[in-house]
Amino acid sequence: MVAMLVRLAVRRSLRDTRHVKVVAPRKANGVVAEVYRQVERDFRMLAPPVALHSAAPEVLAASWMILRETLLAQGVADRASKEAVATGVSVANECPYCADVHGMTLAALADAADRSELEAWAQASATAAAAAAPPFPPEQGPELIGVAVAFQYYNRMVNVFLRDSPFPSHVPESAKPKARHVLGGVLRPSDGGALPGASLDLLPPAPLPEDLSWALANPSVADAFARAYAAVEAAGDRSVPSSVRALVHSRLSTWDGEAPGISRAWVEEAVVELPEADRAAGRLALLIAHASYQVDETLVDDFRRTAPDDATLIELAAWSSMAAARRISVRLAAQAVKPT
Repeated sequence: MVAMLVRLAVRRSLRDTRHVKVVAPRKANGVVAEVYRQVERDFRMLAPPVALHSAAPEVLAASWMILRETLLAQGVADRASKEAVATGVSVANECPYCADVHGMTLAALADAADRSELEAWAQASATAAAAAAPPFPPEQGPELIGVAVAFQYYNRMVNVFLRDSPFPSHVPESAKPKARHVLGGVLRPSDGGALPGASLDLLPPAPLPEDLSWALANPSVADAFARAYAAVEAAGDRSVPSSVRALVHSRLSTWDGEAPGISRAWVEEAVVELPEADRAAGRLALLIAHASYQVDETLVDDFRRTAPDDATLIELAAWSSMAAARRISVRLAAQAVKPT
């Protein structure tokens, strides 16, 4: 009974999604309905970080595929190791929502006691200074690097669109410790995990880009990311001005993974080279890629004056988040092949 109430509370938290309106489960159809069905089957609840994408169905499918085929699907890495990576990345990206959810799931797993090294690696893994080889065998690379890349993406989206807590705003602080314990138990897998590859039909096949070399040993992970990358690139073509895409790629190409600091003066300096009409999109895209926790209502409202629909906002945010995640994936892949 308590677990059911916690599930309902998390579903109600969909109403707290910021900037966009989430498609209600009873009104979902097509791809959105199928993603919702799979999420509730494999996660045992409609996870708000996935559902927030619902205004853009292809991006919704892409986001679910990279999460499911890395974190949830059966593989050579255990779920506790995956949750440790998800938690470490989320802490590094200052994403309290994801750090809370995956930290409580990690705590609920009986074999989670010795994952501190993995969590520390994940927390440092985005930065150029983190040159150490990862603390896992090569055969686990596609899954654990995949989880890290997926959460580099998700943390950015969650920081923009969700509140700091997975519980709705009306839940009192005094009730949250018990709710966290119960939610961790709900999210804890009851078996070996979901069957690999079951989400792949949500999007059409796509060629494997060069920056997916780290995933090749796991066909389901590689295929999921290839299809997701193609869908998000198509979304970027629709919703992100070409000048902004070029600027974000240029900045990411020399980025060391470190947060840019409190000041946003660098953003204003960067967008000067953009056409005036593209600057609101440029500010938002750059900040999502480099410091998503600094995105505020003003930045979003400025962009929405140029592109008011929910789908365009989701697609710009998704493209920017994935561009940063892909850049980090290159660094992670390079670390993984370094001699020990």
